[in-house]
This record gives sequence, C-alpha cells and structure tokens, in this order.
Amino acid sequence: MQKIRCIAIDDELLALDVMEDYIRKIPFLELCGTYQHVLEALPAIERGEVELVFLDIQMPQLTGLQFMRLIHGKARAILTTAYSQYAVDSYEHEAIDYLMKPIAFDRFYKSAQKALALIRPQQSEFPQEKAPTEIPPFIFVKTDSKMVKVMLSEIRYVEGLKDYVAIHTLTDTIITLQNMKRMESILPLPHFARVHKSYLVALEKIDSIERNRLFVGPDVIPVGDTYREAFFQLIEHGR
Repeated sequence: MQKIRCIAIDDELLALDVMEDYIRKIPFLELCGTYQHVLEALPAIERGEVELVFLDIQMPQLTGLQFMRLIHGKARAILTTAYSQYAVDSYEHEAIDYLMKPIAFDRFYKSAQKALALIRPQQSEFPQEKAPTEIPPFIFVKTDSKMVKVMLSEIRYVEGLKDYVAIHTLTDTIITLQNMKRMESILPLPHFARVHKSYLVALEKIDSIERNRLFVGPDVIPVGDTYREAFFQLIEHGR
C-alpha cells in the first residue's frame, strides 16, 4: 500500500502531539512533519511533498481557511477546531472533513478513511482496514486557552452544567466548554456509561448502587429513567 504523505499544523503543541500520535497509529498515513507556524509548512507543500494536511483553523499568522486558499489544488485538508461555527466554511473550501476538538481516535480514523477514498481511490476499493482497537489512555480537553490531558483512569464522573461540563477526577475538577453528547462520544464504552442527562460515570469508580442512585466516593449520582435499562444491562452483561 502506498501511504498518504501528510503533515499536521496547529499552534497548540498539545493538540499537535495528539494528532502526531493518531497519525502514527494509522497504517496508510505517513507523517512527514508537524508545524506550529502555518507558513513554515508552505515550502513542503509547494514542492509536492505533501498530499494531506491536518490543519487547525484558529492560528495567529493565517487562519486555516486562508491557508487552504494558498494551497488550493496542491494538497487536500482535514480541518480541526474547537469552534463549531466554522463547519459550513470548511466544506465551502473543499475540506475533506471537519474535526471538533477534543478529537476521539475513532472519529480521526474515519476522517483518514475519507481521505484515503479521495486520494487513493484505487486502494479504497479493497476492504477497509479496521481501526486499531487500542484505546488511548487519555483525552485532551480545552480549558480556557489551553488543552489539558486527562487520564481516563482518573475520571470518576462527568457532570453536565448549564454552559459547560465538569470532569470530576480523583484529584481535581476540570471545567471545559463541551456538551454531554460530545463527552459521551469520546469516553469509551464499556468503561463509561451515560446514566442521566447530566451525568456520565466511570463504572470502575462506582462503589455501590442503591435503587436509582450510584455512590461514587462521597458523591451520589442519580440514574435517569431514560438511561436506566441500558445502564443496568451494561452492569449485568458488560455490554
């Protein structure tokens, strides 16, 4: 298989580290470089050394959308951002895909498969390789102006509040501007379960269950009617 030559551009070093780790896990991608300054990537693209760019939208020198105009016809792009309002613009600029931060590996892999179908259509005619089953032991979440690594093993539960989400860990509470649906998509089953419209719980952190209440350390988490049946099936059967 001929690998797709790609680079990653993001002014946030932690976000760049996540993309580098993900790219190296995908067998049909070849990482040719990472860049924090968008214009530094331009010479490699101009020389035809790059086929695919993982590109952050919000950057100080040029936005990702402005950079796409510079490289039009020279490389394809997958855009990444923490801001959903750019979704329409990304497709108007012919981006392959649009990834919302924090990016789950399975979602990143699906995006890479889209790139494979467009850049190597002859290879995508064959059965697609299954995504590696390894789950990274951490996620990155955006807090204020930085990305924070959160170890999955340290999360006790996630609480949805009015305009943000609180991730309660063994040692801290981390506030992030995510919604519960997004957190549910990046926290892997069967280790985490949605038990209420406002709560996601790490199963291994549950000390006891009493009717429709979960005891997680000193905290009591309600089980909502909508989630009760699926939760207790997960507890009984592990799926």
